[in-house]
Amino acid sequence: MSDTKGNGKSPNAGAGNGAEVTGFQFPGEFEITAVGNASGDLKARVPRLLEDVGLHVLHETVRHRHSREGNFISVTVSFNCPSREKYEAAHAALRADPDIKYTL
Repeated sequence: MSDTKGNGKSPNAGAGNGAEVTGFQFPGEFEITAVGNASGDLKARVPRLLEDVGLHVLHETVRHRHSREGNFISVTVSFNCPSREKYEAAHAALRADPDIKYTL
């Protein structure tokens, strides 16, 4: 099935109904979340790191949330991704940053 509903994910992913699950569909629009130190200016750095690997960031989608104690921040960004390799490069670039603890 090739209809991705514009989000890069298969409409059957996780359906649990016996339908064939094909995973992410490329090219597509994806969302990534980076969690890290609140003092690291991640609101600006996460989109820049994604652009540095050649991805088109949808800046209007950038949102963030501070942890209860204010020590950590999560930054979520949508981006257009042409291939699985670029998707994996996005995660690798973010995880390589010393202020980012993990990505989702």
